[in-house]
Amino acid sequence: MSGARRITILGSTGSIGASTLDVVARHPDRFEVVALTAHRRVDALFEQCAAHRPRLAVMLDADAAAELARRIRAAGIDCEVRAGIDALEAAAQAPAADTVVAAIVGIAGLRPTLAAARAGKRLLLANKEALVTAGPVFMAAVQAGGAALLPIDSEHNALFQALPRDYAREPARAGVRRILLTASGGPFRGVPLAALEAVTPDEACAHPNWVMGRKISVDSATMMNKGLEVIEAHWLFNVPAESIEVLIHPESVIHSLVEYLDGSVIAQLGNPDMRTPIACALGFPERISAGVDYLDLARTGALHFERPDLGRFPCLRLAYEALRAGGSAPTALNAANEVAVAEFFRGALRFPQIPELIEDVLANIPAAPLAGLGDVLAADRAAREQAARWLSSRGARLPGAGRRVAGTRAR
Repeated sequence: MSGARRITILGSTGSIGASTLDVVARHPDRFEVVALTAHRRVDALFEQCAAHRPRLAVMLDADAAAELARRIRAAGIDCEVRAGIDALEAAAQAPAADTVVAAIVGIAGLRPTLAAARAGKRLLLANKEALVTAGPVFMAAVQAGGAALLPIDSEHNALFQALPRDYAREPARAGVRRILLTASGGPFRGVPLAALEAVTPDEACAHPNWVMGRKISVDSATMMNKGLEVIEAHWLFNVPAESIEVLIHPESVIHSLVEYLDGSVIAQLGNPDMRTPIACALGFPERISAGVDYLDLARTGALHFERPDLGRFPCLRLAYEALRAGGSAPTALNAANEVAVAEFFRGALRFPQIPELIEDVLANIPAAPLAGLGDVLAADRAAREQAARWLSSRGARLPGAGRRVAGTRAR
């Protein structure tokens, strides 16, 4: 397959990973799958290995890896199976691949994503937590390794498309006044606030427009996802918090906008399908088909916009506060949110208590400078320990306080 891009997907069994493989399969002459990784979803990863024939499959969970290896051998598939975080990092930086898709959810994806950056890969970034929790450390790794960073979150990919090709993280030189991130508002935009007390995890995961994993769906419902994207946009595009605005756009047709000093506003539009930004990044600088229905504006009709109500969505306010505080504050924000969402899924936390826990953690964990990965992991651990104290004070029991909790694993 001479001339094809050789791809490793970190988190291939999640929604982003599956969408990436769908696009890749449409262009067998352009792309070769070198390695696939997952946490413990053996059935899904085995099916992907059978379909795409990677050279390497990595599972974070050792027992799952052993079962996958047994099934790979039985099927006669020529694929090495490895296990553990070290194997995950090795896959991220292996010379066999030139392109790495970082699609592991949560801070669990930080180490392998950093490894890919240091190795100078063409890095397609969906793991927003790499920038949220370790912004200065991650961007330094990108620069030191000479990595090419291409965002595949729909909003940041939209901004990437709306900015000049030679932008180089210099908003003043490009004449950028502000960037606007659009948000659907999630499933509870018009629900009475009192009704949020009884929200169930399934209701919170019922996103009106997008098909996403469960953790990110809850983040969309609280608008923490948009808050994390504000922080991510700051690091990706070198734009200060006061020049990043969020606009609720229920139709999810405009994915984000850039406003320039001359009054021009450039937007990227498309149907809400993650294969569009993935195909944009995979093919860049060329355009390739993604299997997505083309946008029919006449059929779409009116588009609506409103400013977010920070009383309804306090998580968005907390994210802005963490960005302005700087240092380890966004790390603590992310850790507290991961704990809160996991506890919500477990039934130990009501939906409106998610921002309450996060606010307590931010108030009790002072922001500190981040000089390296050790500082990031220490801040993450301290935030989880404070979250455990908050939960304990309210009678909730957090299993394994200080360890990663559900919702942070590779998917």
